[in-house]
Amino acid sequence: MPALLILGIFTFYPMVKSVVFSFQQYNMIKTAPDGRICPPRTVGLKNYQRLMNDPLFHKAMINSLKYLLIVPFIQLFAILLAVTVNRKIRGIGFFRAAYYVPVITSIVVVGIAWRWIFDSNGLLNFILVKKLHLFAHNIGWLTDPQLALYSVMFVTLWQGLGYYMVLYLAGLQTISPEFEEAARIDGANKAQVLFKVTIPLLMPTIALCSIISCISALKVFGEIYVMTQGGPDHATDTMVYYIFSKAFMQFDMGYAAALALVLAVFVGLISLINTAFFKKGGLQYY
Repeated sequence: MPALLILGIFTFYPMVKSVVFSFQQYNMIKTAPDGRICPPRTVGLKNYQRLMNDPLFHKAMINSLKYLLIVPFIQLFAILLAVTVNRKIRGIGFFRAAYYVPVITSIVVVGIAWRWIFDSNGLLNFILVKKLHLFAHNIGWLTDPQLALYSVMFVTLWQGLGYYMVLYLAGLQTISPEFEEAARIDGANKAQVLFKVTIPLLMPTIALCSIISCISALKVFGEIYVMTQGGPDHATDTMVYYIFSKAFMQFDMGYAAALALVLAVFVGLISLINTAFFKKGGLQYY
């Protein structure tokens, strides 16, 4: 009962209230002539009609879809990293902890550090331009609309790699070494063992991590807020950041609630597609 009470107050009630707000026009700080805050006004489907004609909504949705591009890369690198550290050698615990440090580091600290690295006069341009002479001039990693989103995506990949590494490491340690030994006896090399034995047996973990990673990519916020705040020229606006800006910068709660509901439905569809893909794609141990 205590757990249900907490969930009811902080999860279920806000969810229901958001659905109600999505059909209303509600400004948190707009006041009537008598000084009272104006109550919500029902407008039907106008918020949803508005988002269909909102170019910034379209851009934010496209950017959120682009963010899904990091999912296969983060899963592949995390698997390779987990295989690398899944060895009984001296000092391997240190490397496992080192790879996990970015996960437990505050996103504010991570964002500020990478913003400094990506600065026009920052460390990355200093190395590429001044030391290695790979480019003739400094690159605007966070100021170029063509590069800003991908720069932030790289930070998300870098920070999340250790989290999925731990999940895959746990999955690897549930696989009996007898399977690898049998494959070695049959003459399989390391690559064949990895792709023909280890990865198929790791499929349940891959399915779980892929779904979690997709949801996290669509819900990304901290990196955007700290590093770019949606700029330049809304090039890094994602759905969650756009919802945040509408709700807590412009105080347009009704429209923000409609955006949030659309995002929730979209996240649910992506999760269903992921589940169906792994079930249909030969996931024997799902």
